[in-house]
Amino acid sequence: MSIDEPDLRTLPDDDPGSTIVTDKRRQNLILAAMCVALVAVVASVSGLNVAQEELALDLGATQSQLLWIINGYTLALAALLLPIGAVGDRWGRKPVLAAGLVVFAVANVMAAFSGTPTMMLVSRIVAGVGAAMIMPVTLSVITSSFPPEDRAKGVGIWAGFAGAGGVIGMFASSAIIDYFTWPWLFAVPVALAMVALTLTVRSVGNSKEDHAGRFDVAGSVLSALAIGGVVLAIHEGPVKGWTDPLTMVGLVVGLAALVGFVAWERRLVHPLFDVRLFADRGLSTGSATLLVLFAVMFGFFLVLVQYLRIVLGWSALAASTGLLPMALVMMPLSSVSPRIAVRTGVRTMLLLGIGVFTLGLVMLALMVSVDGGYLSVLPGLVVLAAGLGLGMTPATMAITGAMPAEKQGVASAVNDTVREVGGAVGIALIGSIVNSGYQSSIASSAAALPPELGSVAEEGVGQALAVAGQLGDGGPALAAAAKEALVSGWEHAMWVGVGIAAVTFVFVLLADRRGTDADVLEARFEGEPLGVAFAEVD
Repeated sequence: MSIDEPDLRTLPDDDPGSTIVTDKRRQNLILAAMCVALVAVVASVSGLNVAQEELALDLGATQSQLLWIINGYTLALAALLLPIGAVGDRWGRKPVLAAGLVVFAVANVMAAFSGTPTMMLVSRIVAGVGAAMIMPVTLSVITSSFPPEDRAKGVGIWAGFAGAGGVIGMFASSAIIDYFTWPWLFAVPVALAMVALTLTVRSVGNSKEDHAGRFDVAGSVLSALAIGGVVLAIHEGPVKGWTDPLTMVGLVVGLAALVGFVAWERRLVHPLFDVRLFADRGLSTGSATLLVLFAVMFGFFLVLVQYLRIVLGWSALAASTGLLPMALVMMPLSSVSPRIAVRTGVRTMLLLGIGVFTLGLVMLALMVSVDGGYLSVLPGLVVLAAGLGLGMTPATMAITGAMPAEKQGVASAVNDTVREVGGAVGIALIGSIVNSGYQSSIASSAAALPPELGSVAEEGVGQALAVAGQLGDGGPALAAAAKEALVSGWEHAMWVGVGIAAVTFVFVLLADRRGTDADVLEARFEGEPLGVAFAEVD
């Protein structure tokens, strides 16, 4: 787009090909469709975690097969985000979204009726492909359909649901497992997909952009291999070991494809993604912020659920309910933060979000205890969620605002890829740190046990509690030591999170200020057509 293009807001609302929608009712329908579709995708990432025991019994799945069933969805989703986002930009966002919703719904129906681990795995991978067709388009539809004065609000609401979708998914899945059988887990994603499809057909125009040159097939393949390989290695490393052949293959292929992708994209006049855009402070700081926020958040989910279920003895549903305060704090702040960012500048809001987020981690590290129970973590939980709410939306605005209107699908895919990779990294990193801290703390108690029991107790807190049940009078002491060891691992993990967040804060603070001042951000999201604002940045 160029600076002298016409203001697309003059297009009539009743034109199905209209790029900008000014009718408030239609805007609300579009926003509802995109958020419902987004929640269906995000909730499915963690939905099966609570049903591992049931799947193992009914399908005869091994632990390795269970991990593939859970991770296959995420792997397909992360690997295909970037190329499918570009497909939507080029050939139309509405048909890509509609097709993705159909594929996603059909795959979840297949999963519900799966009778073998293989059929379940195939269903989950197909669902991941459908999710990759949905997720980047949901954000690009908002940024390309809403007028500048409404765009920031739309992005904020989208970001709130993106952050809270995991909590919503865990809560719904836990309720279903407690009161129904595991196949009903897939009924919710199907229902959400059908609602989103109906709203999409009725309210979303088929926006697309003119693109010069051919579609970058080689770049698409390389990006899929790069992201897929790295995510595979991150998923498999903590479970099978970082020297396991599958982990090593994933890492080598991923890194080699990443190097090839960067080299290839720099050669092209019309690349899938211009990697030189990372020189823009908005894209680099927004991506770094989202990566860290989602890495620590997903890692925190992992250890908090362990704490609530194992240390406090809560049920799966009660543990998921314990996460709801995060969503209740995060979502309203995500809606408000972009309006503040437009006035103060995205840099200020990113620093505020990271700062509050870091404070929450410090509180969690200092206050958590076995005896203090849920009230020892609730204050830190609320502050952490406030930091997420303040930081996520400005980071998303920075990423989408750094790229031109005809690349909003790719911008959305970059945003989503950063979130997915961050979540995978966080689960692997935080999980490893918690496990290391646990093993270090439980070592003296395990050494007093017979060797065969001591080695089992060192594997994890769940195994230690099982051993404690066999020890008679000595059992309560080992159970108490195991719970304290888990809290010790929690403290180690939170302090590592504090360090990572602090480094990110310094990076954002010292980053080049070019192209992300408050007046430029205001132009992008309020005062002018998107293409004009982008033309003025440089």
